[in-house]
Amino acid sequence: MNKLIVTRWNQGILTALQSEEGIIQLNLDPAPDSSVLGNIYIGKVKNIVKNINSAFVEFTNGRMGYYSLAENRNHIYAKEHSGSFLKAGDEIVVQVSRDSVKTKAPVLTGNISFPGKYCVLTLGKTVIGFSSKIKNQEWKAAVKQMLPKEAGTEYGVIIRTNAQDADPDIIINELVSLRETSSRMLSEAAYRTCFSQLYRSVPSYISDIRDLNSGLLQEIITDDSSICQQLQEYLACFQPEDHQKLTYYEDKLLPLGKLYSLESVMERAMNKRVWLKSGGYLVIEPTEALVVIDVNTGKFSEKKEIRATILKTNLEAAAEISRQLRLRNLSGIIIVDFIDMERDEDKRELLTRLEALTAKDPVKTTVVDMTRLNLVEITRKKVRRPLYEQASFDRGEE
Repeated sequence: MNKLIVTRWNQGILTALQSEEGIIQLNLDPAPDSSVLGNIYIGKVKNIVKNINSAFVEFTNGRMGYYSLAENRNHIYAKEHSGSFLKAGDEIVVQVSRDSVKTKAPVLTGNISFPGKYCVLTLGKTVIGFSSKIKNQEWKAAVKQMLPKEAGTEYGVIIRTNAQDADPDIIINELVSLRETSSRMLSEAAYRTCFSQLYRSVPSYISDIRDLNSGLLQEIITDDSSICQQLQEYLACFQPEDHQKLTYYEDKLLPLGKLYSLESVMERAMNKRVWLKSGGYLVIEPTEALVVIDVNTGKFSEKKEIRATILKTNLEAAAEISRQLRLRNLSGIIIVDFIDMERDEDKRELLTRLEALTAKDPVKTTVVDMTRLNLVEITRKKVRRPLYEQASFDRGEE
């Protein structure tokens, strides 16, 4: 069972997810209102770059975002618009789909989405989809049958993994609520001025609760009264079934940070070297283009059977790598230099284990393949900033 810990951390709010294995996920919300991820704005097209089939859109005063024309074929215009092609000066409704990362501008999309606990309503993509982790075909057919007739024609719906154990009526009720929210936003867009914020996404410490599987969440605990009040209001309105899981921790002599050793957890999550129980270790090096992870035998002392030693270290490293990707929120292209193995069956065993481990990650993670140089390629969907950037932002280093 999981416990979600929410506490103040320097100038931000730290959310830590604890399981039987220890802290498995960290997220640091820097100063309030610093993140624009998920927010919806009326943006103005500044220029069209035809050779990359993209546009740059100003979505708040002086702040630009990248907008792919290939991915956004149906633009939602803020005002009446007679033309079929986007041009400089047009005002369009955009959502921030990816936060800024280092020198890269935020990514904007015209495919607007409104996430709930059980489903996501989409504007711009009129499809009905189910999480790939939902296998029950009869249940999927029952839910699809109950969807409003407009679903798949006027708007799209994605049924999330959280929904697989939920009553279909609860899912439909949430969808209706999201539909009302989207209708209000589109109505407001017609008379709001350029750069107006039409919708603000919930803080990440609330979205962490929303996105977790309720059946696996045992307790939500915080030692901050204002955060506790926000969580109470959110749970009472949107997740009443989880309201009783919220605990306000009041021991001032032993704050939550000390109780769960969060300072040392954060320090280890910032360290580029991670020790394995066998004596081997990982070296994790994020770069501008990708993340490089090197696996080393280190202090591993079993020398009798070199092949077994290498395989054992690599399998242990695979488990720790899958944990570190989630803990540090590392994403994009990840290259892992495992210890070289000669036998194909050992390589297949390693890739199979790594695929099984990364499949448990709530963020889409794909083990691509092993190259001829025995480097393993992994991709992990980029959404939030990685933890080391969140921490730098919190310290005012950006």
